[in-house]
Amino acid sequence: MLTTLARTVVPVLGRLSVTTGTVGAIAPGSVVAPNHTALIDPGVVLTALRGLGTEPVVLAAAGLWRVPVLGRLLTREGHIPVHRGSRQAAAALDLASQALAAGRVVVIYPEGRIPRRPDSADRAPACLRTGVARLALATGAPVVPLGHAGARRIVSGSVPKQIGGLLTAPLRRPALHVHVADPIHLTGDLPDATAHLHTAVQQAWRQAVEQVISHRSGRGGRAGAGRGGDAH
Repeated sequence: MLTTLARTVVPVLGRLSVTTGTVGAIAPGSVVAPNHTALIDPGVVLTALRGLGTEPVVLAAAGLWRVPVLGRLLTREGHIPVHRGSRQAAAALDLASQALAAGRVVVIYPEGRIPRRPDSADRAPACLRTGVARLALATGAPVVPLGHAGARRIVSGSVPKQIGGLLTAPLRRPALHVHVADPIHLTGDLPDATAHLHTAVQQAWRQAVEQVISHRSGRGGRAGAGRGGDAH
């Protein structure tokens, strides 16, 4: 239901395009690791993944489960709450491991939080937390780096500015792009695996930024030709 809602709302707020690497489809039992830029970007990511035939389980801040109605939907659809800074935080990775073993695709934002800055610019992913690397090293699951750009043109900055951005987005319809890179396999110790993932997510993000710039300048076209093509 959340993915269906995202697929309905996101096209109204912006012009979304999606490119992939050479592999294209995301294999069951994979971890998807997106960069995190804005409150709206989970909807952008879910819409892109649904377009590729994937219905993922998402690890998200436990506070969302306290929102009326939304909390029940999140539980019913199998999404996993993360209790940051508590003893329960590790339990989220245990549940993610079970989801991977059952063949589900699991989405984890390795940065953990959205950036606290007022501007709407796209900037490179910040330092990553170790959760994705720990999960991948423990399970052997492939990790799919995902980069996206443009979401901060919808919501960013102060609460009034974010509300204004949402209200005007259907008129502005900013360019949004998601690049789903080829899967990687993390090996070695935890710092090395996290550094490898950081580099891969940055590369996917750069692909997305290039496509957003291309669309803004009117050169959108077949953005992913030769690398899996476009999915809209």
